[in-house]
Amino acid sequence: MVDLTVRDSVEVALELDEKSVYSHIAHDSAEDIIRIISSLDAERAKLRGEVIYYADDWDALIRERIAKGKRHTAFDFYNPTLLDIWEEKVKFGKKLKLIEKAAYSILGVLVAGTGVATILTGSPFVLIGLSVIPLAIAVRDRVKSSLDLIYYELTQFFIDELREIVSKHGLNPGRYKFKLFTGGYFGVETRRTPSGIFAVVEDKSAE
Repeated sequence: MVDLTVRDSVEVALELDEKSVYSHIAHDSAEDIIRIISSLDAERAKLRGEVIYYADDWDALIRERIAKGKRHTAFDFYNPTLLDIWEEKVKFGKKLKLIEKAAYSILGVLVAGTGVATILTGSPFVLIGLSVIPLAIAVRDRVKSSLDLIYYELTQFFIDELREIVSKHGLNPGRYKFKLFTGGYFGVETRRTPSGIFAVVEDKSAE
């Protein structure tokens, strides 16, 4: 009987220690995620032409965590699919930027070529080149709109993941406040503090 009591006590101690470890992991993950959220949203705001004085490289932060092999980040430890989503979105965003640059180069060559043809022949070929300028504007707007959606979706994914961690591990949402520079996100609320206005995630367990 005594042996059972001792064994039970050890099991309880191990269980408590495991909870403490997971709580620490959850805290580290939340700290990572709030940096990623603010950094992503800052990029979205800059894309919209806003002047943002916020510097943090969300892409580098994620890659740094992966390179070190740390399994205490939300996108790796808690939700592996989040990493796949991030990789897919980043690749698509880079592809869009390459397409935009290629389109500008082609259109630039076309305008320059018609300009040279106008000089050599005296015919107004340059008007043909100038007529493609609206196409360049359309490409820019389409790429900007697509990139905006990518930043929005990634930011919302990490907000959702932060909510999951906070509710699952009983963390205090107010401890993990972050800056948002644009709007339209779900599951967040704003709070005014002495140092400014910040966003916090809503606790799912309170719903």
